[in-house]
Amino acid sequence: MAKRSRVPASRLGRLARLGLTAGELAAGGLSEQMRRLRDKDQESDGSIWLTPGNARRLAQRLASMRGAAMKMGQLLSMEGADLLPREFADALGVLRDAGDTMTLTQLRRVLGRAYGRGWEARFMDFDYFPLAAASIGQVHRARSVDGRDMALKIQYPGVARSIGSDIDNLAAFLRLARLVPAELDLKEFVREAKRQLRQEADYEAEASYLERYAALIADQPEFLVPGVHRDYSTRQVLAMDYVAGEPLFTLESKSVPQALRDEIGARMESLVFRELFEFRVVQSDPNFANYLYQPDTQRIVLLDFGSTIELEQGFTQHYARLALALMESDWSAARDHAMAIGYLAPDASEAFVDRILAVLELVCEPLCHPGVYDFGGSDLMQRARSAGFDLAFDGTDEASTPPPITLFLHRKLMGSFLLCHRLGARVPVAELVRPYLQRCIDGG
Repeated sequence: MAKRSRVPASRLGRLARLGLTAGELAAGGLSEQMRRLRDKDQESDGSIWLTPGNARRLAQRLASMRGAAMKMGQLLSMEGADLLPREFADALGVLRDAGDTMTLTQLRRVLGRAYGRGWEARFMDFDYFPLAAASIGQVHRARSVDGRDMALKIQYPGVARSIGSDIDNLAAFLRLARLVPAELDLKEFVREAKRQLRQEADYEAEASYLERYAALIADQPEFLVPGVHRDYSTRQVLAMDYVAGEPLFTLESKSVPQALRDEIGARMESLVFRELFEFRVVQSDPNFANYLYQPDTQRIVLLDFGSTIELEQGFTQHYARLALALMESDWSAARDHAMAIGYLAPDASEAFVDRILAVLELVCEPLCHPGVYDFGGSDLMQRARSAGFDLAFDGTDEASTPPPITLFLHRKLMGSFLLCHRLGARVPVAELVRPYLQRCIDGG
């Protein structure tokens, strides 16, 4: 059960929380240094800051802050697989599941600002215990006075106006605490993170994406997107249909037939390719909590479109051509498209080009594998993490910073892999993706 705690709404209050966190991590780092000196631990030659204990301290503080600070922690827990030791990224992984919930006083105050005095009269029933809590808001079930069964996504107070300061302060904190490589340029990432999070905090924009996405997949009845109730929605409250379903992770059980897990995995992979290469509209937060499964209809319910991104046709065509070149071992074409995307600088040495192409080939392993790819039996994530970590920290001055939009795209692709891995799905990925790649390249 999530813990109730007051969301720090002022910039000063949020900065103070980060300052306290910095002090706790400093103390944790000094403690680790003393332990190594005392125990003469020659094997612990990594950073004294990147310890599981410090990760737990950071996760606890970010979970209590919510907002952009917690969202950045979530991004680090996934994208950090390429930048942080596995134990540190895994400890931060708790942020992907849930944060603290608002106090009842704060909840009533937020609803009063959204609906006005006497807001309770708009509802026949309102469940004060949230169904879910995340970085930007929490979800409550309610029934309107005219009988509509709804899920209300209610934004935490202060998170929208603190996005800029939260991200700037946390980026500076990560630098000071040496939690990211000193040579990594965070400026573009910070700018894109602010843009994405401001969009995620705009529930009117999310309502539009819900409606748009529902229209895009109207020809796929195996998926369901909740309808929007505009008359109960504001910039801080998003009212949707309440849709029943089981958490998708219930399908992880070995008692679930392998054929069903394979089918769900194939369905989710195909949807990723359709989003990227056909719609060019991508729901970029693949958290397991954003999917439900309805056993009776075998439909998958798609939730949370706050972090939806739109991609330019030229960008997706280069991505499609890069994927196809890797699948066909056409290294010259792969180099050209990797450079066009921004993975390679024009003056990159041949040795560095070979390293980048090797990493890209590695992460595209499911696409390049002939026949059925066994996600459940794959250790690709560990190998990709190791390769990315080595590349980030080898001290080379050739690394170029790809477009920041790729950060959110990588999160989607990584999340889809993890989802299929947890399901233990076996999917003919190459067979699924080829038609989408070809249509995208042809301009369809």
